[in-house]
Amino acid sequence: LINACSQKDKEIGMNLTAADILGNPDYLAISYGGYRENTREIQPTIEQIKEDMKILAAMGVKILRTYNVQYEQASNIIRSINQLKREEANFEMYVMLGVWIDCKNAWTHLEPDHELESEDNAAEISRAVTLANQYPDIVKIIAVGNEAMVKWATSYYVQPSVILKWVNHLQDLKQSRHLPEDLWITSSDNFASWGGGGDEYHVEDLEKLMKAVDYISIHTYPMHDTHYNPVFWQPPENETEYSEMERIDAAMLRSTTYAKTQYQAVVDYMKGLGLDKAVHIGETGWASVSNGHYGPNGSKAADEYKEGLYYKQIRRWTNEANISCFYFEAFDEQWKDHRNKQGSENHFGLINLKGEAKYALWDLVAKGVFKGLTRDGQDITKTF
Repeated sequence: LINACSQKDKEIGMNLTAADILGNPDYLAISYGGYRENTREIQPTIEQIKEDMKILAAMGVKILRTYNVQYEQASNIIRSINQLKREEANFEMYVMLGVWIDCKNAWTHLEPDHELESEDNAAEISRAVTLANQYPDIVKIIAVGNEAMVKWATSYYVQPSVILKWVNHLQDLKQSRHLPEDLWITSSDNFASWGGGGDEYHVEDLEKLMKAVDYISIHTYPMHDTHYNPVFWQPPENETEYSEMERIDAAMLRSTTYAKTQYQAVVDYMKGLGLDKAVHIGETGWASVSNGHYGPNGSKAADEYKEGLYYKQIRRWTNEANISCFYFEAFDEQWKDHRNKQGSENHFGLINLKGEAKYALWDLVAKGVFKGLTRDGQDITKTF
């Protein structure tokens, strides 16, 4: 399949590897779903995905993160990019292909067994291998599992040994030339799962996993901790005379510092094992709406202004530090909390379902970067 690639594929993308694009501020990264409806059973079409790809490219995004391959969505994303590369000579987009990993009995009426893995995992891996071989100019990374080791993922988490098993399997396929040799393999998980939290995660299999991956992909969510950490918003004494806006701005700077602290905790743990690998951010984000923990009756964290500040601060830090940040996420998706339209999980996007750019992107709208681009027939305008 690799040898069957066209000459154009080889010219655009084949010569770039994950090592070239990860940590490169000219290759911004983002998490992408593209679902418009309140169920994933209704898949985004190729044309809808191509619209989204053009919007993201206008933003400077060149690397996408996906989450599973059991739906057509991931393969359609890759096909859409492949088509755009043929239609537009300079179009460039790469994919971090996510493989969903579950424990036995996950998402069923039975009790999840966190010591055993789901029988479906092997098929997920196989589908990812097929896509990586078919589109080596696009798929540059495979991520085994999404928050699959963190213990609060009670519906489906597995032990590190399961992730290690599949990472080793993919690395073996690279060694035997059944996968591209420069394909990078990782797992994308909560910072605590990567050793940056409690001692319960500091197990031998995690150490082996950190040695086996090509780089470490961590998640950090200061926004969530605005509820679970009661002192998060309380200003220090030197801010007591600040105006409301000054207090909010200072709190958002602390939020970015909080993310940096979690990132550094993983780096420190890794180096304590005698390892020196790249650590990138597989997820971080901020919701613009919440009627729950993070809304007006909770921590008041969720609004467009705070989301915009966090986005800009995170991008500035990671770009300057040569850290890839797969910011979560590109567009709002309403399937995640389909029974509650105002639930925060539906509102992490930088662009809403009306095609409106939230505060984080207002400067790009003003510069005209979205001129001539539409999403589902709607121009990309400011939210208000």
